Amino acid sequence: MAETGFPGTYSSTTVTADTRANTEIHFDPSYVRTVPGILKVACLVLNFIGFLCIMVSENSYHSRAGWFNFCAGTGFWVTGILLALYLFHVIEKLQFIPWLMVEFGYCAAWSFFYLTAAAACAAEGGRYEAWAAASFFGFVAMGVYGVDAFFKFKGWKGGEIAQGERPSQAASGSIPVTPAY
Repeated sequence: MAETGFPGTYSSTTVTADTRANTEIHFDPSYVRTVPGILKVACLVLNFIGFLCIMVSENSYHSRAGWFNFCAGTGFWVTGILLALYLFHVIEKLQFIPWLMVEFGYCAAWSFFYLTAAAACAAEGGRYEAWAAASFFGFVAMGVYGVDAFFKFKGWKGGEIAQGERPSQAASGSIPVTPAY
């Protein structure tokens, strides 16, 4: 008599993700030539120039200048530390940290912070030329941080890792299934 119902074997395909990461800390200057590296260097330069513009103004003690300097100074140091972590491949060693999600949050926050700081300086830009220049560099930094946040979000949702390779390997096989009577 022919069996009806489930077949005697079940065929499955399993896809596993293997992360290839070099866990040695070593200096690799080629990161600066990648898109994320270029964005980090651009943010560093814009943070520094914006900070200088505010500091050379005659009204650098104002609260608006302080907010802009907080954004520029903190952005400079955090972005510089992230750049150093990527250049020395420390990110690969610390794969358990969701780096793309962390960087997405940081870049999105700093894009918003620069929006507020540059707008505050632009409101006084007619009286202080250095503030007008700082607001220009602040708005450009806002855009660069926003683009970086977009790329980080896209990579995070796509299941990418921050540094290293993640090739897919497919393994298939048959698993015997016994009928349940």
